[in-house]
Amino acid sequence: QVQLVESGGGLVQPGGSLRLSCAASGIPLGGYTMDWYRQAPGKQRELVASITVGGRTNYGDSAKGRFTISRDNAKNTAYLEMNSLKPEDTAVYLCNAKGTYTNLEFWGQGTQVMVSS
Repeated sequence: QVQLVESGGGLVQPGGSLRLSCAASGIPLGGYTMDWYRQAPGKQRELVASITVGGRTNYGDSAKGRFTISRDNAKNTAYLEMNSLKPEDTAVYLCNAKGTYTNLEFWGQGTQVMVSS
């Protein structure tokens, strides 16, 4: 059974930092592009950051300069380091794994991030 489990969300003050993790079981993340999305109430799901199997990264405009995506294939985990958080970053953050060599795709259940004073 494939599972992606996000963790690390919570309540943080504006300007603070959080590190999200996406731990996979049942698949080797080394063969998957890893994406972080976020979904805020009343808004469309938004791609935050992406990292390919080769380590190439891509960021949405809202994340550039503040967020860093990384992966540790040995730990089968992807990360999203978020700094200088703003209230508008409040959302459920979800990780997604897309197979590079297959058509398989998997989603985690999400972790809530709330930025508020």
